[in-house]
Amino acid sequence: MASGDDVTGVGICLPQLGSHVTSEVIRDFAIKAEELGYSGLWVQDHFMYPLSPARGYGGRGVMPPEQYRSVYAPTETLAYVAAVTSRVRLGTSILVAGNHWPVPLAQRLATIDQMSQGRLVAGLGVGWSAEEHAAAGTEVTTRGRRMDDFVPALLACWGDDPVSYDGPIFTIPLSYVDPKPVQRPRPLLLSGMWSADGLARTAKWFDAWNPAGLKPTKVAEMIEYMNGLRDPDRAPLQVFSRSFVQAPLTPRQDDADVLRRLVSDAEAARQNGYVELTLEHNFWEGIESPADWIALLDRFLPVLDAVRG
Repeated sequence: MASGDDVTGVGICLPQLGSHVTSEVIRDFAIKAEELGYSGLWVQDHFMYPLSPARGYGGRGVMPPEQYRSVYAPTETLAYVAAVTSRVRLGTSILVAGNHWPVPLAQRLATIDQMSQGRLVAGLGVGWSAEEHAAAGTEVTTRGRRMDDFVPALLACWGDDPVSYDGPIFTIPLSYVDPKPVQRPRPLLLSGMWSADGLARTAKWFDAWNPAGLKPTKVAEMIEYMNGLRDPDRAPLQVFSRSFVQAPLTPRQDDADVLRRLVSDAEAARQNGYVELTLEHNFWEGIESPADWIALLDRFLPVLDAVRG
């Protein structure tokens, strides 16, 4: 499913969640991850921890994981990491569209792409937190319809100047919107959407999909479905999968069993031509200090070995 000469890599989520994260550990982690050969560094997007959430974590009526009490801002974190790395991919998986507005977000993402010399992957999704939507001045109940207008407005900003856009929600008066991304015509767009409407949006607007936790057979089925919805002139969707060392709100498993599972996931990613398997450690109870973040990069090197065959 990866394109052309793509080789499967192993990405890893940056230290971002939890009280033990510091700017120093983010810097040191990013530098060491690049040196060891990890292919991508990733951030997610939350900015508050509601004490009485209306919908609950993921819309499931439960409190969000404790790690969400402190979250470093995604685009600012990537800009910081862009300055201390030179090769590794930098990605958002994902930015919640309801937390943002397309024109200023286009500027921030283009700035990161410029600062990193074209290493950005821009991931977007619709999110689940009613409280974050309200605090951002948007509505969780209309997040899908808003996304339908958000993406073309964002892409308009990355097109040739002067830019203009007139949609049902967003309007951009005739303007210069600069800088543009280094990558032309634009950075890779990664979808974090799963609903029927979200899959249709992914097929229409995006270049890649994140099937977090799905078995390869199911991924193949869903990718085939979305590719069938795409314009025949467009390249097939790429896959950036994700595996949790410990999924949110689940018990910790034996570390040796976890490593075996992740190695198996990496082998499957390679065999199925995924662009990348991303490891998510932010919810892992094995991390209790900044030093634990740095140590895990060596600890999970067998996963890198697995994608190298």
